[in-house]
Amino acid sequence: MQLTKHHGLGNDFLVLIDLDAAESVTPTLARAVCDRHTGVGADGLLHVTGGRASEHDVTMALYNADGGRAEMSGNGISCLAQAVVRAGIVNGPNVVVQTDAGLRTVTLEPTGHAQSDRATVDMGPAKVGDDETEWLDDHVLRAARVDVGNPHLVLHAPRLDADIDLVARGLSINELVPDGINVELVAPGPGDGELTMRVYERGVGLTEACGTGACAVAAAAQRWGLAEKRVTVRQPGGPADIVLGDTIEMTVPVVFVATIEYAAW
Repeated sequence: MQLTKHHGLGNDFLVLIDLDAAESVTPTLARAVCDRHTGVGADGLLHVTGGRASEHDVTMALYNADGGRAEMSGNGISCLAQAVVRAGIVNGPNVVVQTDAGLRTVTLEPTGHAQSDRATVDMGPAKVGDDETEWLDDHVLRAARVDVGNPHLVLHAPRLDADIDLVARGLSINELVPDGINVELVAPGPGDGELTMRVYERGVGLTEACGTGACAVAAAAQRWGLAEKRVTVRQPGGPADIVLGDTIEMTVPVVFVATIEYAAW
């Protein structure tokens, strides 16, 4: 089968365009292709099938690296949009995608580089829950769950330093939350209008960036008085620009990496 590989801020995905849904895409296949040692390597696999012309261009099914399904990915849907426009399936610049979290629209803007685009995604509304005290400790001042089509637990830390083991924290939290949850640590700064974030993604582990996570931390930070309507969320893979409103708008760069012929065993 032919795949393309893309990344948004280092959060990388394999895209399988299968408009007729002829391929058998299973958790086993997702684990195999996403394995960084024996497969191609990625944080997730995006299975793209046909849409309904009057409603949406294509349909997205997202499999995490562990084979589990996820409802939505901001960087993933940006990669998908780039893939279908490059393949000539959608003319662009707008790509309307049916996801497990509902309809989402991606707008692609050329950057002048043949392999990269700037993707702006209407990410839908954020639902910020009440503060939850059970997650607090010496390193976490506040905590709240945020739903942006998929679940997040945002932890406000005074600073992000080596004393915080996000892998251990993410694993322990996921043992307690049914169906799992993405876990973000966020601290103010370094500049005005900026937040710094690290993320543990359920089914993946530490990732370079997370689009839905950036939206979740921005929404929680606004509720806590740490962010205004416009905020830049800095992550290990780079910054995501977020605009908060009735729905959230996220803008990130997206890069085409390679076309791959994958021989399934």
